[in-house]
Amino acid sequence: MSKKVLGRGLEALISTSAAAQAVEGRQVVAEAPATNAGVLEVELQDIGANPFQPRKRFDDDSLKELADSIKASGILQPVIVRKLGQDNYQLVAGERRLRAAHLAGLSKIPAIVREYTDTEMMELALIENIQREDLNPIDEARAYQALIERVGLTHDQVSERVGKQRSSISNSLRLLVLPVEVMEMVSRGTLTAGHARAILSIEASGEQLAAARYVQSKGFSVRRTEAFVRRKSRKAHSRPRGGEKLEGLGEWETKLQQKFGTHVAIAPGRKGGKVEFEFYSQEDLERLLEAWGVM
Repeated sequence: MSKKVLGRGLEALISTSAAAQAVEGRQVVAEAPATNAGVLEVELQDIGANPFQPRKRFDDDSLKELADSIKASGILQPVIVRKLGQDNYQLVAGERRLRAAHLAGLSKIPAIVREYTDTEMMELALIENIQREDLNPIDEARAYQALIERVGLTHDQVSERVGKQRSSISNSLRLLVLPVEVMEMVSRGTLTAGHARAILSIEASGEQLAAARYVQSKGFSVRRTEAFVRRKSRKAHSRPRGGEKLEGLGEWETKLQQKFGTHVAIAPGRKGGKVEFEFYSQEDLERLLEAWGVM
């Protein structure tokens, strides 16, 4: 089967007339569940989840709005399923519509039945989600990663399938090297992908997490975050180390930053030195005090 079919939207999966009727809301019900015919009415309870679904977060308010729209106007675009057995289907594309249909109290949903291998199904599910504007940047990056590692596509092939520049895909994939907590911030929308890419300029993961928390607490714009990271980098490279006898300070700073989730600086002096921990709010200070056993 040609790979070119995948990633081209509903019109590439069904005939033009069926697609037009589906989008306009007219139901096309086949007499028999042939795998290459029209739109069927399928029981919601007969459709299993897509095991290759890349989307991890579904906005409850958005689903509620879609459910209200379905109550008022019905399902305007059918979901895509594959048949596993008698009255047993598996969702390929359209999970938001399926979830919203459940919320709307429907018992059936219009569906197009197609035959797909696991690999084709995975690719279609990933590309269908990538092409949605509301997919969060981390889930999008994970979808690209899955297309490369699990489907076996090259970066250029992914670029062709999803219609995006190769550099955009590479920049997206870079987000996956961030600390887990920073990726969670991006997934929740408390940090943007632009903020995250600026923070990637910081080498140590502990410092990346500390910077992300600081940027979030201050409500910095992306441009201000970039300036903050540049200042931080200049300071790190210009700071004197106070003597050659103390080795591995950078490594110890990184370990402390990873352990306590904040920026830590070890500043040696003539006799001894000091260890500085940054905190960004009352709550952050209390978190550190608890970690030190003070509270």
